[in-house]
This record gives sequence, structure tokens and C-alpha cells, in this order.
Amino acid sequence: MAPRVVSVEADGGSRGNPGPAGYGAVVRDPETGEVLAERSESLGTATNNVAEYQGLIAGLTAAAELGAVEVDVRMDSKLVVEQMCGRWQIKHPGLRPLAAQAAALVGRFAAVRFSWIPREQNRHADALANAAMDAAAGRPPATAAPGRAAAPAATAQPAGTPATGSDPATAPASWEPRPTFTATRLILVRHGETAYTEQRRYSGRGDVPLSERGRAQAQATGARVAELAPSVAAVLSSPLSRCTATAASIAGALGDVPVRTEDDLIECDFGQWEGRTFAEVRQQWPGEMDAWLASPRIAPPGGESFTHVAERAHRVITGLLTAYPGETVVVVSHVSPIKLMLRDALAAGDGFLHRLFLDAAGISVLDMWPDGGVAVRTVNDTAHLAALD
Repeated sequence: MAPRVVSVEADGGSRGNPGPAGYGAVVRDPETGEVLAERSESLGTATNNVAEYQGLIAGLTAAAELGAVEVDVRMDSKLVVEQMCGRWQIKHPGLRPLAAQAAALVGRFAAVRFSWIPREQNRHADALANAAMDAAAGRPPATAAPGRAAAPAATAQPAGTPATGSDPATAPASWEPRPTFTATRLILVRHGETAYTEQRRYSGRGDVPLSERGRAQAQATGARVAELAPSVAAVLSSPLSRCTATAASIAGALGDVPVRTEDDLIECDFGQWEGRTFAEVRQQWPGEMDAWLASPRIAPPGGESFTHVAERAHRVITGLLTAYPGETVVVVSHVSPIKLMLRDALAAGDGFLHRLFLDAAGISVLDMWPDGGVAVRTVNDTAHLAALD
């Protein structure tokens, strides 16, 4: 039986920095301490940090081969731990591809937690790394101490599908159309344009108001939603003004349905990237951006991960299904929460997040049944905006 949770201890180093380098990684059962797998390799000439990242990659790869679902990573490299948590920038160009590779591996698990430990608590991985460094330097390997022979790796098998999205196996499959009157219909609306939309800037928690065009889009969206759903039980909105203004236009078109703000519908916190153009972020944070694009668990510097946004979005949907069974609800939010709702509704992978485009004031429609059934009716409908072009 594959272990659900494992711990990975990893280390790496070089004699000379750069110099003869190697890494070591140990995968353990966190409850018993049993060694499930060991990995070590000589790297030729490399730096300490390169070797440390290679140790992390080897440890995560071994955990995936064991079929683990969650991983606790323990390393005595403060740099690697802080960079993988998104708190430190990856300034050295030689480390960026390694960090991106590690982030991609992180994406194969339901959860990966990083923690720094003192070197004396990382002796097993350190010993493996030192043996690999000795081999890189041409020294004969030391005789293994009793009980320290490398544990055989478990039979390789694909790691589980990332658990950041919905598991298709949990929802009933059917080709037969379902009766819509038993479903809760969610009309998902992205807010209208702002100045940041046109300027292609990251717009997260900053309260940027609708532009003149955005206000016109909100009015057109209200008319379209009234056509789609003459009867609406509730209108929910992110607390940011670009959403509440869009929601107010929709509520007015529906006969002044009350608008309720929901904090969990707020946009992703983009941290240090807030207000910067996409091009500026690519130029100033290339490594961090590569890692962020590779895994929804990686947050922008000082910001929030998509995994956390997904948890918020899931809470909203769960609450709506409980509060409004068989009714229609309008949800006005931002790109990230709506993309994550659609990803989960379609049981799609994380690559979906970077392949789906959502226009300002675009409309998407989901039907959701009490037994978990889902039908995605519409994605990013913008026909109502044609007259504004």
C-alpha cells in the first residue's frame, strides 16, 4: 500500500563552491521513521545551492515514485526553503530552472510543506551528500555502516493526479441531460474593465475602480443576466469596488435584488507584483514567475497561492449549494476565483488556469446538483458586449 504522507530530508554541497558536488535525499515514514527510499548522486563541479536543489528534486521524485499524496520537506538550506515558499526571490539565473523543476514536482502532490531544520537533524541526507561529493572528487567510497545500506526504492508508479481540482471519480457520470429545475445555477461574472485591465497590470487586492468602458460593460452585463435569469435568488460580490459596481448594475437590471459582499470572492493577492505590468514582472522576477506558473502552490513574493484562492472559492460554492438549492445565484468576482471554479467544475488539471482566458464582464454558467453532478453551460460569454466595440 502506497504511503499517503512521507517526509523528505534532502541536502547537497560542494567542496570549493563551486567544486566537486553531490546530493543526498531520504524518504521516510513520518510516524515510524522507517527509511522508504534513498537517493544520492555525484554532480561533477557545481555550487552548494545547485546541489541542494538537486537533492530536493531527487527527494520529491522518489516520493512521487512511492505514490505519496502529501510530503513534508525538511532541509537545512534556508535559501531553498525560503525560495520554495515564495518568501525569497530567486536571483541567481542558474537556480531558476531548478526551482521551476522542483515547483512542477510539488504540483504532483495534494500538499507539500517546507520547513528548515538544523544541520544536526539532517545527518542522514548530509552523509549521503558527502559520500557523493567524495565520489565526485575521486575518493573511494566509505564502507556503509550497519543498517545504512540504501533502502530499495518502491516500485515506481505514477503519482496521484493533483488534488487541487475536483476528482472526476467523486461526481456521477452520465450522458443523459439532467433536469435543470433541480440544479443550483451559478452565473459567474467577471467585473468590468478598469485602467489596470487595459494597461495589462496585475490587479489583485488594490481597489481599482471601473473605467468608463467598464461601467458601460456592467450595464450591458446586467441586461444580459436579466435575459438569462429573470428570477435570481441572490447576487454575491467580491468586496472590491470594481465588483460591487458591476454587481449593482446587474442587481438593478434584475429589479434591485440586494447585493451581498463575500470576502472569499476577492481576487488573489499578487503581493509585490500588484500594479506592475506583466512585462515588468517577467523582467524583474523571472525565476519567481517560472515557479508560480509551474505550480498553483507557489505564491508571488509576498502574495497568495492559487491553492489558497481555490480553498476560498470552494467555500463559497459549498455555501451557495446549501443556502440556495434549486435556485439561481449571480456571483461577481475576479479572474482567479472564477477560473478556479471552472477548473474544478470541469475536473481539469492545473494547466487549465493558464489556457483559459476570461474577458472583463464575461459570463460563465454552471449547473450543480445535490449529488455532485455538474454541467458547465457557458464559458466567457461576451456577446452582450459587441455593441460597445
